[in-house]
Amino acid sequence: MLKIGIIGCGKIAEVRHAPEYAENPHVELVAFCDKDRDRAQGLADTYGGRAYPGVAELLDSGVDAVSVCVANHLHAQVTIQALEAGKHVLCEKPMSTTAGESRAMVEAAERAGKQLMIGLNQRYAKAHIRAKAILDSGELGEVLTFRTTFCHPGPEGWTGRKDSWYVDRRAASFGVMADLGVHKTDLIHYLTGQRIVRTAAVLATLDKKLPDGSPIGVEDNALAIYTLESGAVGGLHVSWTNYGAEVNSTQIYCTKGVLRLYDDPEFSLIVEKSDGVEKSALDRLTSNEDQTSGGRTSTGVIDAFVDSIVTGEAPVASGSSAAHAMDVIFANQRSAESGAAVDVPASLGVLARDVGDALEEA
Repeated sequence: MLKIGIIGCGKIAEVRHAPEYAENPHVELVAFCDKDRDRAQGLADTYGGRAYPGVAELLDSGVDAVSVCVANHLHAQVTIQALEAGKHVLCEKPMSTTAGESRAMVEAAERAGKQLMIGLNQRYAKAHIRAKAILDSGELGEVLTFRTTFCHPGPEGWTGRKDSWYVDRRAASFGVMADLGVHKTDLIHYLTGQRIVRTAAVLATLDKKLPDGSPIGVEDNALAIYTLESGAVGGLHVSWTNYGAEVNSTQIYCTKGVLRLYDDPEFSLIVEKSDGVEKSALDRLTSNEDQTSGGRTSTGVIDAFVDSIVTGEAPVASGSSAAHAMDVIFANQRSAESGAAVDVPASLGVLARDVGDALEEA
């Protein structure tokens, strides 16, 4: 039985990490810490275990692995501290706030011989797993263009506050591009097995305001045009100002057909080819609203993390694989600041071509 600790006991820990660990038969939740001691104690009261006053005390408590659910600017610091203490780490996204931090995290995991996984849950959605297998098989030919979108009303629906750390540049470093954009950027990398080599991006604060009426400190909308290694080109749009129904969809246009993912209310995967259409209702993407309204839907992230520890096999969303998406996010910032397209530097991010098949078989 693996002993698990959670560092950072805010909303993401409350509605995803803690309950998903509690549902996994291979783990025991034993330790919690948060700068707000009452929040840590609340999770300890609910799930058992003990609340600790700080990270060092929790890491000394005998845990085997931890979830890092603190604010973005602390991800690297806490993750490296945990790895150096000999713990496996599941770190929430975005992985880091600088490219140097991403590399330091991966190197710390390699030195420690421990698993480092990033909470990129869209890799574990069933329609995305199936779509990757289809693309890898070659039955749709080569990817030509793509479009990926993730738009909802913003973090206040998730946190219940208009002034949460999500909109504080000092704590978050980014806005919607790293909150939602990192998911869709990583998804394109995962589905196609290709690096994104060039981007032209726009980051804008269009509507979100703090309680005093001043604009939030980060962008609430972001758009980017990505170029893949093959020359394929596609677009990304992420937004915190969609005040209608959440949109969380992707379309991949290939030489022999089209993949449509989560853009239909009934079918999560639609494959359109000249000889017919395949429609599959595999699952639906877990939304923030499902969790905050009390509904329980599993993202698959916790189970994948636990499996990686038990089997010793690197998770699909390993730190080294996830680092590429962060390089693209940083390039998006540079592009937006310069008003010009920029190249994405080669990164340590590696994506195995067969990870989709392996997860499908599992």
